[in-house]
Amino acid sequence: MPTSDKTTHFGYQQIPEDEKTDRVRAVFDSVVNRYDLMNDLMSFGIHRLWKQEAISLANVKRGQHVLDLAAGTGDLSIGFSKQISATGSIIASDINAAMLKLGRDRLTDQGIVGNIDYVQADAEKLPFIANQFDCVSIGFGLRNLTHKEQALAEMFRVLRTGGCLLILEFSRPIYAPLSLVYDFYSFQILPKLGWLVTGDEASYRYLAESIRVHPDQESLKLLMQQAGFEHCDYTNLTGGIVAVHRGYKP
Repeated sequence: MPTSDKTTHFGYQQIPEDEKTDRVRAVFDSVVNRYDLMNDLMSFGIHRLWKQEAISLANVKRGQHVLDLAAGTGDLSIGFSKQISATGSIIASDINAAMLKLGRDRLTDQGIVGNIDYVQADAEKLPFIANQFDCVSIGFGLRNLTHKEQALAEMFRVLRTGGCLLILEFSRPIYAPLSLVYDFYSFQILPKLGWLVTGDEASYRYLAESIRVHPDQESLKLLMQQAGFEHCDYTNLTGGIVAVHRGYKP
């Protein structure tokens, strides 16, 4: 039974806050075995370019310490691992045990073992000491959190002074014609593709809906500023379908 009468978004549904974490976990449990394949299919492979651009914008240096939240199958973790070299460290973290295991197995198979650890954790309640990381990243995970403000506060807490928060997330197309095409694809094509590849149409309908209820570029920038981050900016990718937000801890 829910312990609170507060509600939150789960796609277009309003559900008790206490249920959202389990509902999101069930989505990723359902698609974990075809997760990378679906990323390639539904983005036509462009997600790889989005992640490369995000890694470049983070500007991580050799010897630095990185926390990669919602690490999933490890695409950002792989990129950061190469940048920080053996003298740095990275923690790949995800709330979903199945996704974290898949990412760990994938990175281990690629020989990335010396400078990376894995921690199953809730981004809203990070089990790390304050002022620990030079960069905190979260790729395509912020929109799934129940309390985004709490998560941003936690990311702020664990960053060192001068540290960078990097958020890679779906956002709002900045061109009207693109928005129309994107909406048609998201609601008419994507769920059917999810059903054909994973046998799960509902999870990909949730994906499309969760993007629409997530803050747009300016709204997310404001949330970051309210959490204490300075010099906040964002870079639109693919016409604003995706955006990379950055902010720094003063």
